[in-house]
Amino acid sequence: MTKTPTALTGANVRAEMARQDVSQTELAAKVGLSQTGLSKRLRGAIPFDVNELAAVAAELHVSIDQLTAGIATTEGATA
Repeated sequence: MTKTPTALTGANVRAEMARQDVSQTELAAKVGLSQTGLSKRLRGAIPFDVNELAAVAAELHVSIDQLTAGIATTEGATA
């Protein structure tokens, strides 16, 4: 099953959080989201908006590209 861009982004953020040992509660507080709101985004239930994604990327010291890696291929686009 192909993941949606929303689900793929959430999975990428979760993976980066795991690599850096950052909890949902910690990240949510630092980027101005509730823990529940962040959880919904990490599960792919609702998408990150561009400002939220930028804040997450800054907090995790990664690029937005890293957090959205693989999205173009899920849509069948070619580079």
